[in-house]
Amino acid sequence: MSALVLHVRLHDGRFHGEGDWPPSPARLFQALVAGGGLAGPLGNGEREALRWLEKQGAPIIAAPRAWQPRRGVLFYMPNNDSDRIEGDPLRMAKIRTATKVFRPYFFDAEVPFVYAWPLAAAASDEGHARAVCSLAERLYQLGRGLDMAWGWGEVIDDHRLDELLTSHPGRVFRPSAGKSATMLPAPCSGSLESIEKRFRAYGERFRYVKEGRAVKVVFRKPPRPHFKNAAYDSPPARALYELRQAGRDAAFAPWSLTRVSALVVRLRDDAVDRLKRALPQRTAEIERVLVGRKPDGTNNGPPEDRVRIIPLPSIGHFHADREIRRVLVEVPATCPLRADDVCWAFSGLDVVDEETGEVLAVLTRSDDNEFLRHYGIENETRCHLWRTVTPAALPEGARRRRIDPAHKRAEAKRGVERAREQAGAAAAVCQALRHAGVDAVIKTIRLQREPFEGNGCRVEPFADGTRFQKERLWHIEIALGVPVEGPLILGDGRFLGLGLMAPARDVVPGTHAFEITAGLVGQPEPVDVARALRRAVMARVQATIGADKPLAPFFSGHAEDGAPIRGSEASHLSFAFEPESRRLLILAPHVVERRAATSQELGHLRTLDAALEGFCELRAGHAGIFSLSPADIGEREDSLLGRSRKWKTVTPYVVTRHAKCGTAAQAVEVDVRAECRRLGLPPPEVESSNVHGVPEVGLTATVTLRFNRHVEGPLLLGRTRYLGGGLFAPVLDPPAAVAATARME
Repeated sequence: MSALVLHVRLHDGRFHGEGDWPPSPARLFQALVAGGGLAGPLGNGEREALRWLEKQGAPIIAAPRAWQPRRGVLFYMPNNDSDRIEGDPLRMAKIRTATKVFRPYFFDAEVPFVYAWPLAAAASDEGHARAVCSLAERLYQLGRGLDMAWGWGEVIDDHRLDELLTSHPGRVFRPSAGKSATMLPAPCSGSLESIEKRFRAYGERFRYVKEGRAVKVVFRKPPRPHFKNAAYDSPPARALYELRQAGRDAAFAPWSLTRVSALVVRLRDDAVDRLKRALPQRTAEIERVLVGRKPDGTNNGPPEDRVRIIPLPSIGHFHADREIRRVLVEVPATCPLRADDVCWAFSGLDVVDEETGEVLAVLTRSDDNEFLRHYGIENETRCHLWRTVTPAALPEGARRRRIDPAHKRAEAKRGVERAREQAGAAAAVCQALRHAGVDAVIKTIRLQREPFEGNGCRVEPFADGTRFQKERLWHIEIALGVPVEGPLILGDGRFLGLGLMAPARDVVPGTHAFEITAGLVGQPEPVDVARALRRAVMARVQATIGADKPLAPFFSGHAEDGAPIRGSEASHLSFAFEPESRRLLILAPHVVERRAATSQELGHLRTLDAALEGFCELRAGHAGIFSLSPADIGEREDSLLGRSRKWKTVTPYVVTRHAKCGTAAQAVEVDVRAECRRLGLPPPEVESSNVHGVPEVGLTATVTLRFNRHVEGPLLLGRTRYLGGGLFAPVLDPPAAVAATARME
């Protein structure tokens, strides 16, 4: 099998087209026609090639990652009141009004757009594909007239196409058969003819009619070109089943965790048999999408088309036994079989003991999707930290060296060999993430044979009855720079129930940190940097939700009328700059206020996670243009989220309300105690220094707090706490003091 691939690059790294991102296949088709027609009418060979291309369906698209500014450029356009000027184009300025705002997409101009069409085995296809490649070399723009571009094409095999899409640094959009939020116009039969008809009508859009001694100009709108809408990246259809007993009580019939692959094989084979009997004419497709077997009998069919059978062990509680009671069947939108046909094939299947013939369980359809949240499914939950529930089967190159039990001492591994094995396995995990469609930055990877939870199982029992050696199985923990949704399944055994991951709940939710890697100028005021961070986050959130939707007070701290929110409703994001570690912090209100997040706040946090994806630059005025990279936050060892009895300000504390009592230092002490009371903290001993008033700011000081017990961070106190003022860091006690405190507690 081969594929036609067209590459397009835009000169300036900007795209001004409206209504579609990435640039649609219809735009590319129009650009090919325009480039081919520069030297005159299209030749017969070119026309035949374009007619062939319009029948190939929607292509796979790989596009660079892009962003839009919050504010666009205002253009003055003529309105539709041409009767006022009697259709005279020379008087068009009389009806020109400010009606259009252009917000171009910005991206890296070095990253090309890629459009790929898989080719059939017809002999004429390659000749038409070569002609389209020739047309691509005459392409000169993509989008509007100012989007100058150039392109080239090639015909490559499937293996090279997979490598090209895997190595592309942007996002890959795949056409699908269902509904999707990404609908792009694509060429279809008759598109070329409609474009030519529009071109001819465009040259005759003005007609001059003489009425008496006057000449009237009549405008006729050219017809629109003919395209079809194609869905991209439609979500898969999911059906949840439960393993129930065959009796009247219909209680759960749990299946052993370590025999997960055997369960998948039984259910898969029974569903295949049922589908083959119902659809005998589609046997090859059934084998391909459920078993992964090509028509020639070889394995490894296209993974994006395959049905996934995902046994879900019971998790979510410390005492959960991790046995399998539920099975999720996921049918991708690109699957050639109908989703309801596949779901029918699994409904009511009997799990039978092969030796006794006893019915062990019946697969029963369930509508209770609440359990899926434990795996990050259905409720749009995104997570940074993921851990395997069933071990992942990594490639042969990541296999550990087997040690003969009879010669454990003689064949014992040295530290260098263990480190080399884990490094190879970590590289295989990175590749597995790319195969799973996860292109987020990987912060840390942990690999081990033991489970990460008390009721889990080591990797060795999972290898029984499978084609995977136990040395290829690993339990994995992955920390990602960008939160992702479930289900997340990795490794070669992902279609056999292995490599299933669940989001870890032990990280601090609602915290984001970015390290300034370059661009910091001098020692700027932390509050000024925090203001720049706040503006950038608000702009990215607005671009995420759309310019026509109001920004929630959760992000801005202001009501719809622009007034700052106060009192009990004053719960919004806090922004801070930590000068010593050169970190920028974004903290959710429930983290700062030490409480559980509300359902509304969780929805806002999901929007924030999406908005911060790809956040790598901050323009902070005189402080510089910062290059950013995601930083670790949420661990117990973190400098701001640790535990300590003694805390000291990193940024100046500003009093919330100047108490009318004694000296300025006493006013600071009263205000700090009130702030600690507001957060439910124990009353501290307060030491203040460098107490002075700042015009238009208030009374500021450097503050040290001593509590009678350990207090967890973060600590943000005072009037400017939402902009990083009054940020405290723990002061670690000497080891002897820590030991004495532990004995006392």
